[in-house]
Amino acid sequence: MALGAVLSLGGAATAQKVNFEEYDLPNGLHVILHNDNSAPVVVTSVMYHVGAKDEQPDRTGFAHFFEHLLFEGTENIKRGEWFKIVTSNGGVNNANTTDDRTYYFEVFPSNSLELGLWMESERMLHPVINQIGVDTQNEVVKEEKRLRYDNSPYGQLLPQVKKYMFKNHPYRWTTIGDMAHLDAAKLEEFQAFNKKFYIPNNAVLVVAGDLGNIDQTKKWVSQYFGSIPKGTPITRQTYTEAPINETINATFEDPNIQLPMVVTAYRTPSMKTRDARILDMISTILSDGKSSRLYKKVVDDKKMALQMAAFNYSQEDYGTYFIYGLPQSPFTMDDLVKEIDEEITKLQTTLISESEFQKLQNKYENQYVNANSGVEGVADNLATFYLLYKDVNLINTELDLYRSITREEIREVAKKYLNPNQRLILRYVPAQEKAQN
Repeated sequence: MALGAVLSLGGAATAQKVNFEEYDLPNGLHVILHNDNSAPVVVTSVMYHVGAKDEQPDRTGFAHFFEHLLFEGTENIKRGEWFKIVTSNGGVNNANTTDDRTYYFEVFPSNSLELGLWMESERMLHPVINQIGVDTQNEVVKEEKRLRYDNSPYGQLLPQVKKYMFKNHPYRWTTIGDMAHLDAAKLEEFQAFNKKFYIPNNAVLVVAGDLGNIDQTKKWVSQYFGSIPKGTPITRQTYTEAPINETINATFEDPNIQLPMVVTAYRTPSMKTRDARILDMISTILSDGKSSRLYKKVVDDKKMALQMAAFNYSQEDYGTYFIYGLPQSPFTMDDLVKEIDEEITKLQTTLISESEFQKLQNKYENQYVNANSGVEGVADNLATFYLLYKDVNLINTELDLYRSITREEIREVAKKYLNPNQRLILRYVPAQEKAQN
């Protein structure tokens, strides 16, 4: 609680420039330092360029599995001791995995900076990958899958959409993967996956917060990471998806739900493109807040739906644009699709008003400030902008990109991607209601 309070104090909500220094170690590890002495905390984080898309079709779930496995211990950190070391030194830690990357981090009081660097270097250089660790984490991941996917209401929504959006790209499977693949994998396969991807030249180290003496920080970085051997450069395959040229209709039965949901999904470009940012803005127009177009019209005024939402699920290679709703009786899923189409047509044919556009710009400025209001957010953004966008300074210039988007571009991007012949309509229903619309 005390550390959380300090972190909150350290995040003043001002849109100020994020200063950073970046350089490479001889082994290829990219290092980014951000000094912020507004609170006596420090984040040590490593993002690896490995995610679910780097797996084989018969061995899915490896990247997420490693998110768990690499907390098992190292040659110098005994099994079960990782979390004890962190908490006993007043810190917190976590990790997360996407289709594109895996991110590990610790937040410590600033006097434990060296400890954080040592622990992440241990994870990279000396992980212990043995059968007991694999077996233990296999059960942990299975339980996570049961909770988040198998037994959770609407837990199969993303997997169902993915399999229709992508036929060739590894985005077609989920980050958590197939449990049968993990069960079938031999220990040597996990060890080979680690050797291939968890290497300095496939990672970025971000150290953010109250660094104190920068020269000392650099010495510690060199001391703990400099001797880690460079790995074999990774060659990644490029996957291309054929355009979607006609509406895909699909139905999925979920025994865990009582209310149906209709989902329209469109394949969109990489999050690195300008169009992806414009699609983010279109999501805000349609469903961000009670005054947004879909919510106000369909939920509030017409009372046709219990919920409506739109969002652009952006990824490194492609994105997926979702619009979904839960119809309220006596209205149907088809009624909601009609309302969705009407609102999209308005965006495609009529410029949004100047006042709505100004409101949109204000929201993105506020969002930008909040994203960089604390050292944890800054560390995550620095790593992401380097690893996935190849431009660390986006942390300072991204808001300018959003500000430069015009009302005309919003109209044109809606025309380009959000058309009926380019989408999936997924009717996600309770098991007994498959025949209904």
